[in-house]
Amino acid sequence: MTSDDKLAEILVQKGKLSEKQRSRLLQLQQTSNKPLTQLLIEEKIFEEEEMVHFLSDSLDIPILRLDSYQIEREVLQLVPRKLAERYGVIPVARIGTLLTLAASRPLDLITLDDLKELTKCDIRLVLASPKSIQNALTTYYTGAGSLRQIVEEAGPEQLELISLDAEDKGAAARANIDEAPIVRMLNLVVQEAIQQRASDIHIEPYTDHFRIRYRIDGVLKETLKQSLEIYPGMIARLKILSTLDITEKRVPQDGRFKIQTAGKEIDFRVSILPTLFGEKGVLRLLDKANVRSGLDQLGFSEKPISVLREAIRHPYGMILITGPTGSGKTTTLYSILNILNTAERNLMSIEDPIEYQVEGITQTQVNPEIGLTFANGLRSLLRQSPDIILVGEIRDAETADIAVKAALTGHLVFSTLHTNSAAGAVTRLVDMGVEPFLIASSVILVGAQRLVRQICPHCKVPSPVPPEVLKRVYQSVDLKNITAYKGKGCRRCNDTGHLGRLGVMEALPIDSEIRNAILTKASAGDIEKIATSKGMELLFDNAIGLFKEGKTTLEEILRVTAAE
Repeated sequence: MTSDDKLAEILVQKGKLSEKQRSRLLQLQQTSNKPLTQLLIEEKIFEEEEMVHFLSDSLDIPILRLDSYQIEREVLQLVPRKLAERYGVIPVARIGTLLTLAASRPLDLITLDDLKELTKCDIRLVLASPKSIQNALTTYYTGAGSLRQIVEEAGPEQLELISLDAEDKGAAARANIDEAPIVRMLNLVVQEAIQQRASDIHIEPYTDHFRIRYRIDGVLKETLKQSLEIYPGMIARLKILSTLDITEKRVPQDGRFKIQTAGKEIDFRVSILPTLFGEKGVLRLLDKANVRSGLDQLGFSEKPISVLREAIRHPYGMILITGPTGSGKTTTLYSILNILNTAERNLMSIEDPIEYQVEGITQTQVNPEIGLTFANGLRSLLRQSPDIILVGEIRDAETADIAVKAALTGHLVFSTLHTNSAAGAVTRLVDMGVEPFLIASSVILVGAQRLVRQICPHCKVPSPVPPEVLKRVYQSVDLKNITAYKGKGCRRCNDTGHLGRLGVMEALPIDSEIRNAILTKASAGDIEKIATSKGMELLFDNAIGLFKEGKTTLEEILRVTAAE
């Protein structure tokens, strides 16, 4: 009798399965070669946590929460990664010859015998859910596990460099910081971030520990938490890479460095900020390949992109992209600039900060301390005979006025604004003091954009929409004959159910009717009504198209947009 047969028998005895269900599931197990525990969850007979508690009660085996437990490196080495993944187990502790093993299939005696022979230890089982075991395998056998190993290998003599208060220690500290394990640890943090497609790395100190988090697909995920011993050394090493002052800890500092990996160049924008418990470091990863790929590769649907393509054919005027921080505005603008970046055109930018360094574009960094503001910089740019100008952000009335007038005098101007909608950008410019007739004459198009997480295609399964989500969109979406999907979580998406992001956009072209509305100081709502009557898709409607195609979830759409 196999372990699955035994489990099926227990389930029948406990009244959790009928004989008919048992027969069907065991037959399905034979054809699919999946464990019965997995099939029980997939067939909605048990929730994952419910299954763990049932096994615990039936077999009298304790449950262990792996996310709150620290596993030592020596214990992990007892079971190779490939075997741990194959058997769905992870070693958690050893006392003498007694090995505690977390498993989700405790009746699999063949596996237990194999591991007993391999480890030369007696096996004591604890229960954990399949997902928590997979998360632990990812954490301990990949980057975070390697990070822990480096921290453990770092002896006290290698961590003396932390004391950087005196300026005369600078040279000695600089020499020590360039040595292992700090170099290896920071290198590994960066490598892991690239492999996991992170957009940001957060290195944060607290009272007695520091943690490292990656922002993946717009959401932060903790990957390491350790004591503070090595932390100041990491920050000092980061300052050296970014050519910052390692002896200055009282004021914020910004820098950058770049690396070459897998045939591509990645820029890192570094921000160091003094906090209550030490300096926090944030690294923004900027992959130049993202802005060379063109508009078709940004994940937007065809309708708004076709409107955007038409707008950038104009020889002069202003194109605005709006949205919150992290919505991909800069990437969209640089993708456009790369299309327009030819030897016949003079492209110039004034930015704060310069995110992507692009050959063929003259880029200027704002520096208010010496009087180089957006407004002053833009005035100087106009004396350099530009054809196309990128203003990183319109923040004040003076910058807005100069940018609008530049668009009226034969320049194609691109910029960003922080507004919630495309129509809101028009009223925002009016609020800044720009005359409506100047806006109506200069602005060609306003695009408002967001990024939504894409369902992982490797673990995508049909899934009903939760009732509370349906309630929020009941008036907005016809869900008849639409199959909703979600990602159940797999190794490729780190059990998040999401892999990558897609762009959603509302593109508002300024035609004669919209110009007349602007001249009469119409509200954003009125402008929006005119635009939608002419076929403009609102952000929510554009995102719903992705939901209907099975590319994202309603929950994700509601997270970044708003149902009307």
